Amino acid sequence: MQEDTLLKYIPGIGPKRAELFLKQLNVSSVADLLAYYPYKYIDRSKFYTVSECIDDTSYVQLRGKIRRFETRGIGAKERLIATFADATGSIELVWFKGLKYIKESLKTDIEYIVFGKPTRFGSTMNIVHPDIEPLTEANLAKNNGLQAFYNTSEAMKKSYLNSEAIRKVIITILSDTSLKICETLPEELIMRLGLISKNEAIRQIHWPTDNEQLKRAQFRLKFEELFYIQIFLQKSSQLRTTRYQGYRFERVGEYFHSFYEKHLPFPLTGAQKRVIKEIRNDMNTGRQMNRLLQGDVGSGKTMVALLTALIAIDNGYQVSIMAPTEILANQHYESISSQLSPLGINVQLLTGSVKGKRREQILLGLKEGIVNILIGTHALIEDTVVFKNLGYAVIDEQHRFGVAQRAKLWTKNVLPPHVLVMTATPIPRTLAMTVYGDLEVSIIDELPPGRKPVATYHFYDNARGEMNAFLHRQIAEGRQIYVVYPLVKESEKLDLHNAEQGFVQMIENFPECKVVMVHGQMRNADKDIAMNEFVTAKAAIMVATTVIEVGVNVPNASVMVIENAERFGLSQLHQLRGRVGRGAEQSFCILMSKYELARETRQRLQIMCNTNDGFVIAEEDMRLRGPGDMEGLKQSGLPFDLHIASLATDGFILSMARDEAKKIIALDSEFESNQYQIVGINLAKIKNNTTDWGAIS
Repeated sequence: MQEDTLLKYIPGIGPKRAELFLKQLNVSSVADLLAYYPYKYIDRSKFYTVSECIDDTSYVQLRGKIRRFETRGIGAKERLIATFADATGSIELVWFKGLKYIKESLKTDIEYIVFGKPTRFGSTMNIVHPDIEPLTEANLAKNNGLQAFYNTSEAMKKSYLNSEAIRKVIITILSDTSLKICETLPEELIMRLGLISKNEAIRQIHWPTDNEQLKRAQFRLKFEELFYIQIFLQKSSQLRTTRYQGYRFERVGEYFHSFYEKHLPFPLTGAQKRVIKEIRNDMNTGRQMNRLLQGDVGSGKTMVALLTALIAIDNGYQVSIMAPTEILANQHYESISSQLSPLGINVQLLTGSVKGKRREQILLGLKEGIVNILIGTHALIEDTVVFKNLGYAVIDEQHRFGVAQRAKLWTKNVLPPHVLVMTATPIPRTLAMTVYGDLEVSIIDELPPGRKPVATYHFYDNARGEMNAFLHRQIAEGRQIYVVYPLVKESEKLDLHNAEQGFVQMIENFPECKVVMVHGQMRNADKDIAMNEFVTAKAAIMVATTVIEVGVNVPNASVMVIENAERFGLSQLHQLRGRVGRGAEQSFCILMSKYELARETRQRLQIMCNTNDGFVIAEEDMRLRGPGDMEGLKQSGLPFDLHIASLATDGFILSMARDEAKKIIALDSEFESNQYQIVGINLAKIKNNTTDWGAIS
């Protein structure tokens, strides 16, 4: 048997079941199935007695005899019940499917091994659809150890492909003496790190001898998975720096110096100065820059983008700034155009709302080089948008753009422009090393002077009167308030506060001030009117959905109330909180929730109250939810799928894999030597099934 043998040729599978494996699990070959790792293990070396089966017991293994069978119920509710007993008592075994086969295949007064999860039904303990087989020496030997469990689907279970069936198929494959599992790592690396072989790792991961061997198998397979991701990223980064020439910005000229010395609205932080220097150095190498800029909400990323854009203009190049929403694009335009107006720099805005003659004028000015900076949304990457000489592209809130969309910016000039991608959603270190491992990373880890941390409190619904009294005091002091809801209209299925209902309640509870509402289903014109009333302080309260998560900057707004806070993830809560705390006054974030909360939810809200550090929150978010659920990961994408490694828990292994990948790329980037040829071969196999976005920011 070979690793590329199709599953339909494996005993016990056949064409129909093979089709199910492909459709449900994307598994088509022996190699695919061997890479379908268990999600947990149960120790079957121990036998329990029936008397030890209690409500909170997990899985148990029993030995005893069936005393009698009984059929209860009729039609669809018919079930077969067997009374199973040992010397300490009896328990019921229950089947709802395959009753005729089970009754014919099982006998009374024969000793069996039973395995399953006991549950209480009324006053009786039972095990539903247990694994059961005769107590023989062979079966005792087979089940004497850690048993692997596999995720499956309802469609597979209907075809009797449950976890146990998958395990038996894998054991059948591993028992075949002709099976050869090829090594995938260099022998030198295996020896130096003390790893077990691929062959041994695969056998131990599915059929472990003991806990120690299982841990060694898990470590080896996790390392390999992360190692090839890092090889891919390091290779991509090297290719880009050598293959893709970039524009050399050799001078920092009049525009930059004039703005920095005469028009800078506030002193730069040390972190901003450091990042500007990093970008400046990149722009002067003659290689195309791809840099990720991370920084919390309000840390001054836009000012960094503006100052570095002036370097591009000083060198005779145009700049594009792409934002994910019209609100944010408009905000950037108003801020940047007003700040640069004394310098005579031509700044234009291009969004879906800009049409007709105005649009034609902007496109013509862009093509002729009259427009220096173009700010906009997805409209910037349309084919009709042609620059004379685009040298610098800034992408704000980059996780909201697909990589294919971002790639279109590369076609806007002969050489690809320097690219700066920015995010206010802090990315955990392990995630950044994996998703953005081929980008240089800059971090603004310092807030502007005078900013006070936002004080965050968690209130239950029964404290609403206390919260409203606090809001009245804030309004009396001239402050403004956001109230954010997860829904626009009331839902029959979800017992959540909704924006429309909340809008009415706020008007009733706060007659002393104007209340406006903003949500994504409103017409843009109505949304702009409401937003403008809040920005100009004509309205003291804005009721909104998460449409205001990004793009609203009102320094006078000092309170963010988040209704049904339990419905939001940590990163989203942190983004919403970032809408306040932009002025010199103390700001507050109030998390409102129902009292009945899951332990993890309560923990999440407590984290928000304990810290304002976006990177701490991002790490906790990944730990609680896992990397696959974090906002933006699906857009950005891992180079390859992870089958066993976890970015949330395997940071140490990832760091080791990254270090080893760097060493090998430095020694033999083409994998030509005998000892590293294996890396090139396996990387090529993996890349055959992967879209190569490695050269794109």
